[in-house]
Amino acid sequence: MASLIGSYSLNFGLFFSFFIIFFSINNLKNAENLDKKIISFTFLQFFFVIISFVGLIISFINSDFSNETVFNHSHTTKPLFYKISGTWGNHEGSLLLWLLVLTLFVFIFLLKSDRQPKNYRIFTLLFQQIIIIGFFVFLIKTSSPFNFIFPVPEEGLGLNPILQDPALAIHPPILYLGYVGSSIIFSSALAAMVSSYVSKEWAKHIKQWVLVSWIFLTLGILLGSVWAYYELGWGGFWFWDPVENVSLMPWFALTTLLHCILVLEKKGILTSWAMVLSIATFALSMSGTFLVRSGILNSVHTFANDPERGLFILIFLFSLIFLSIFIFFFFHKDKEKTENNFFWLSKETSILVNNWFMMYFLSVVLIGTIYPIFLEVLTSNKISVGPPFYNKLILPFLIPFLFAMAIGPKLKWIKSDFQDKLNMLLLLIISFLISALIIKEFDISFLVNTILVSSAFFLFFVTLREFFIKKLKNLSQNVAHFGFSLLILSILLNNIFSTEVITNLKIGETFKSDKFSINFANIVQENGKNFKSIIGKFKVEHEDGSIDALRPELRIYNQPNIVTSEADIKTNFFTDKFITMNYVQNQEYFNIRYQVKPLMIWIWISVLLLSFGGLMSIFKKRYEI
Repeated sequence: MASLIGSYSLNFGLFFSFFIIFFSINNLKNAENLDKKIISFTFLQFFFVIISFVGLIISFINSDFSNETVFNHSHTTKPLFYKISGTWGNHEGSLLLWLLVLTLFVFIFLLKSDRQPKNYRIFTLLFQQIIIIGFFVFLIKTSSPFNFIFPVPEEGLGLNPILQDPALAIHPPILYLGYVGSSIIFSSALAAMVSSYVSKEWAKHIKQWVLVSWIFLTLGILLGSVWAYYELGWGGFWFWDPVENVSLMPWFALTTLLHCILVLEKKGILTSWAMVLSIATFALSMSGTFLVRSGILNSVHTFANDPERGLFILIFLFSLIFLSIFIFFFFHKDKEKTENNFFWLSKETSILVNNWFMMYFLSVVLIGTIYPIFLEVLTSNKISVGPPFYNKLILPFLIPFLFAMAIGPKLKWIKSDFQDKLNMLLLLIISFLISALIIKEFDISFLVNTILVSSAFFLFFVTLREFFIKKLKNLSQNVAHFGFSLLILSILLNNIFSTEVITNLKIGETFKSDKFSINFANIVQENGKNFKSIIGKFKVEHEDGSIDALRPELRIYNQPNIVTSEADIKTNFFTDKFITMNYVQNQEYFNIRYQVKPLMIWIWISVLLLSFGGLMSIFKKRYEI
């Protein structure tokens, strides 16, 4: 019954889209103010999508295997929490969640934009409804979460066990809030061009949406990274997995757009750049949706392997891009006279330079992600692009980027005379000396690593100093920049000083190295709710005499029949000690992977600080940079 109600509600939601479009077009011609009926219809559309989504959740909770989606992604023995999170842990349910957030955001937009021009609000609503209708049609025609099967199976196929995790349960909704926020920015930018509202006032209005989208996308990426770190056994925070990349690219675009919007709000310049970035951010978010659901990416994160679905999204995306290009060239009037008169030493020039650095990083990630796809299509050869590619292309440009980021906030608008030269030089020297002392080993990589770490320390010290100099002034900016500096510094030191040992051990054997020994003491078996556990007992003794007791495990699920490896991690403020074990087929040995990962907790903390800085910006009456 819940699935049936959900199916009908989905169709009712689509029906209201046409009501909204009809009354919106009439309202453009006939009234000075926005017709309240339009807001009511928008709420009703959102309401019916909620009913549809709740219907799917109830179907999962009740293990209604007459619903094909429930049958494919649930099981009676699955814990309640994962039954609920399984609602969006699949292709159909995730798209329904997309649609839910789309309808919610457009309703909130209308409520919160009451002081904006009527035509601008209506055009934003119309463009947003085009996107919403596209998702309605996609869901109903190709990806309905309410398809029924008969006869009704007694049991479901179950959810992939590696997706049964608290971090991953909340990761998709948070990430989608970031993705869908970009749709409002996109629709708003098109509406601003059509209604000739590209201005400081528009920048001030849309900035809040940019910040909200950016915060959610940042937190979504963080949750996905944390999950991959301890669940997949990678032992790292980022592996340039293609699906990781498709979330990182819109983050680069959003970060660039945020700084561009700040310049537009302050000085009324960079309007064209702001429009291009608004379109690009949404296009990258939609591209990620296409790649994840097309079946052309090989990743543990992918939802579907259906080229037909991917083709639908691709055609829809290209249609929206062509529409946006048409509007940009025929409606956007570039009235700026000062945009080409930048002084080379000014805050706006600094932001523009950093924007181009961010676009370069985005381009590298884009090429690394899509090049293997095109190569396979053209030559049938399969390749994977890993860390060496990204390190070679990103790290050299990271150094000037960090220096520019450190200097930029100290400059003034329009024209600046660089102040505080002596203190900045002193901080640079201190950064270099600290880095050289940390690196220590004089090998081929010494100079490169020292310069990299020096640039990160320089940004770190400069942003830290700003807290004491400016105190509460520009606090949100300082928190965000400090979080970013801490993130880069932690990542660099983590990459340089991480150690790893991979070996095969029998029960009772010991592996010894110069810095530690690993003793495989024993294994025990335990039963979980829907799995059996084989837990390894390890004793790791370090050269300083400290001992860690670690308990990695193998989980054997019966529905579906999958074995997963669960890492055990000992964390303190400076180091993570990470261990996993896996079967060696047809042998008594277990494959043991032990890693020492410095500053891991500071990577997570730095991203939280970065997000908190954005959150502080939302609640500020005036944003200063």
